[in-house]
Amino acid sequence: MLTKEEMPACPVATTVQLIGSKWKLLIIRNLLARPWRFNELRKDLAGISQKVLTDSLRSMEEDGIVTRTVYPEAPPRVEYSLSELGESMRPIIKAMEQWGIAYKQRKQ
Repeated sequence: MLTKEEMPACPVATTVQLIGSKWKLLIIRNLLARPWRFNELRKDLAGISQKVLTDSLRSMEEDGIVTRTVYPEAPPRVEYSLSELGESMRPIIKAMEQWGIAYKQRKQ
């Protein structure tokens, strides 16, 4: 997690730094619906590599956006979900969805 001194001065740049990659946004989109297991995410996000998914989830966990829950079962089950901080991004993702719908309709 970045310290306040390491964060960009611009709040938009801070947001972009935390969630600005294509994959992070799509992971968040999925996690807004429900908790997901790693392999479920990998199958649903066509084109993402295992390394990128792992790195993205770890980064978002370190930043407090994603929560990783390990269930004490055999074999172990791990689920990823949004933290309270991650959930606070729901209006941002919803606005992006609405803008994307409007843009696609404009292009038809």
